[in-house]
Amino acid sequence: MRVMILAKSSPESENAAPSHEGWEPMARFHQELADAGVLLGSERLQPSAKGVRVRFKGKDRHVTDGPFMESKELVAGYWLWQVGSLDEAIEWIKRAPFPDGMEVEIRPLEDMQLRTAAAGQ
Repeated sequence: MRVMILAKSSPESENAAPSHEGWEPMARFHQELADAGVLLGSERLQPSAKGVRVRFKGKDRHVTDGPFMESKELVAGYWLWQVGSLDEAIEWIKRAPFPDGMEVEIRPLEDMQLRTAAAGQ
């Protein structure tokens, strides 16, 4: 099963660069994930000031430039993992060297190939 781990941020913290002392433990954790065959990909996102939001309403498309200060749940980055179960993903994330107060969300990915195949039958 593939899961995406979404690391949360805030308007205050999204511009903060990771500290050197926080970077090394995370690099070791990434290496553990890679060695175990769990890590498929990961990236830190640029601040919301460099992004846009597109809102869909009927045929209208409304584009809003960042930053998104009104948002309470910005995404700082993501991991894409291959695990045997959601429980396995939870066990892995519990080992992550995040600072106090950090929050992540783990979401299983839909297998669109299976869905497409099922729809075609």
